[in-house]
Amino acid sequence: MAIFSLINKNILITGASSGIGASCCKLLSEQGANIILTGRNSEKLKSTLAGLEAGNHTLLELDLSENASIENALNPVLSKYQKIDGFIHSAGIELTLPFNNLKLNHYQTIFGINVFSGLEIARILSKSKYIPENGSSYIFISSIRGITGAIGAVAYSASKGALISAVRSVALELATKKIRVNCISPAFVKTNMLMKSFSELPIESVDKIVNSHPLGLGKPADIASACLYLLSEESGWVTGSNLIIDGGFTIQ
Repeated sequence: MAIFSLINKNILITGASSGIGASCCKLLSEQGANIILTGRNSEKLKSTLAGLEAGNHTLLELDLSENASIENALNPVLSKYQKIDGFIHSAGIELTLPFNNLKLNHYQTIFGINVFSGLEIARILSKSKYIPENGSSYIFISSIRGITGAIGAVAYSASKGALISAVRSVALELATKKIRVNCISPAFVKTNMLMKSFSELPIESVDKIVNSHPLGLGKPADIASACLYLLSEESGWVTGSNLIIDGGFTIQ
C-alpha cells in the first residue's frame, strides 16, 4: 500500500469552500479519499468539488453558527456513508478588535464557529455506528495565536487556545474507541482571508508579519500535507498532540 494512502476512506471537512479546507479536499482526494465537503457557500463548494479527483464525494451546505441544528443537517449524509474515517475542522472566523471593545456577543460568535461547532461534529461522529473497525482520526485546525499573544487578538486567541486544550481531553475520552484526536497550529498562511486582512494594513505591518517567518508565509498545501499524515495509518500512535507548522515563527 502506498504511504499515506486514504483509498476508500470517508473524510468530512468543514470550511471546504476555500483556503486550508479546500486544499485538504484536493490533496486527500488525490490519495483516494471520499470527501464530504461542508461550508456555507454552495457555489464555492462546487468550485472545490470540480478540482477533486474522482470519488464518492458529497456537498453539504452547512451553517456552523447554528450549533443546535448541526446533527439534523448531518444525519442524511452520515446515513449515506455509514462510517466516517476522518474529520477535519478547518472552518473558522477571525476577529481583530481591542480588548476594551469586545462584547459578549463577539466571544459567542467566534467560539460558536471556531470551537463549539467542531466539538459538536466530533461528538456526533464518535457515536459507535459511525466509527470504522480500525478507528478514525479527527483534526482541529487551531492557530499559532492559540499559543502566542497579539494585540487585538484576544477573542481569536482564546478560541484557538480552547481548541488546543479541548483536544487533549477529547483524545483521552475517545481513545477507547480507537479515535485519535489532534490539533494543527499554523502561523500565517496565504489564504484569501489573510490576503484580505493584509490589504487593510499598512505595508510596514505586512512586511513585519512576513519577515517574522524565517521560511516565509505558509501555503494551504503545507497544512493539508500535515492533515494527510494525521489521517493516515502512519500516524497511528499520535493523539492529543498540537502540531505547530509555522515556518519558524515561534523559534525567534
